Amino acid sequence: MQKSPSYKRIVVKIGSNVLTQPTGTPDTTRISALVDQIAALHAAGIEIIMVSSGAVASGRGLLRDLGRRLDAVSARQIYSAVGQVRLIDRYYDLFGQYDIVCGQILTTKESLSTRRDYLNQRNCMETMLACGVIPIVNENDAISVTELMFTDNDELSGLVAAMMDADLLIILSNIDGIYDGSPSDPASRIIRRVEPHTDLTRYIDTTRSSAGRGGMVTKHRVAARTAAEGIETVIANGRRDGILTAIVTTPDEAVCTRFVPSPTPSSTIKRWIASSEGFAKGAIVINQGAAEAIGRSKGASILPVGVVGTEGAFEKDDIVRIVTADGTRIGVGRAACDSDAVERNKGRRGLKPVIHYDYLYIE
Repeated sequence: MQKSPSYKRIVVKIGSNVLTQPTGTPDTTRISALVDQIAALHAAGIEIIMVSSGAVASGRGLLRDLGRRLDAVSARQIYSAVGQVRLIDRYYDLFGQYDIVCGQILTTKESLSTRRDYLNQRNCMETMLACGVIPIVNENDAISVTELMFTDNDELSGLVAAMMDADLLIILSNIDGIYDGSPSDPASRIIRRVEPHTDLTRYIDTTRSSAGRGGMVTKHRVAARTAAEGIETVIANGRRDGILTAIVTTPDEAVCTRFVPSPTPSSTIKRWIASSEGFAKGAIVINQGAAEAIGRSKGASILPVGVVGTEGAFEKDDIVRIVTADGTRIGVGRAACDSDAVERNKGRRGLKPVIHYDYLYIE
């Protein structure tokens, strides 16, 4: 198989509606077809990281009656615990037919909230890839609770792509991409190419899928942000035959929506910060002058003189939101001091930044 020389590392996110049948049972034919394509890409020398949904849906198919007796969180935990074994066992057997070893990585939002844990997980996956092992990543729903969960695995896949400095993120769902109208309207067409900073919100269907937690709203948000960080991103239909190999080898012919990456990629630490919005412990409120200065300059830090206050309590090195006094979101960053210090020094000149530019991501 010929491969594009520009793709050395790819993250492939596979949604629940791709991997499972409407009954909740694994779609073994589709899973096998996807493994065949991933194995071909692997044989061509491309490093592959999978972010795979399907555990909860798979467990639900085995324990269907439990939903009447358990609350939603407890049911999700046991479905995940049972279904994850079922799903990874299927991957293990299918990849084994190609003499490929896969490994499971279960993570949580909380475990990625600190730079140390983030780097530990990155090192684990780097080692796996160096040894020819395909990492299969999923959220650990057995221990996650609602407020600490990722929005869905689309969000997790964007974080993994940024963490691993991927060249391409492919988000597979049961729809071909983003349409310029309703997908059910025969006159609607797939939007094939999305340039940086293009607003597609008017085209996004807000309906969520039946098996997964996410929908096209999340997929669009993750794709746009990941592309803005310098990583090419594709939304495609995982039930379309040969879609993965087509995206990589014949990109102009593949049926999908492709988000063109920003020509100025973010640093790896800025990518982590950009993906850490959900970990924010509070906010730093800045005045209009500081907001305008940040907007004008690509190298501006947030200084105490431009700060008017804080929201919530946070410690040094926590991720915080940056907002204006009227609530407008500016970005996220890693605090250089705690919230008490920010409050003491707000409005003062000649002091060190409360957020240095190297640790600041502007939205």
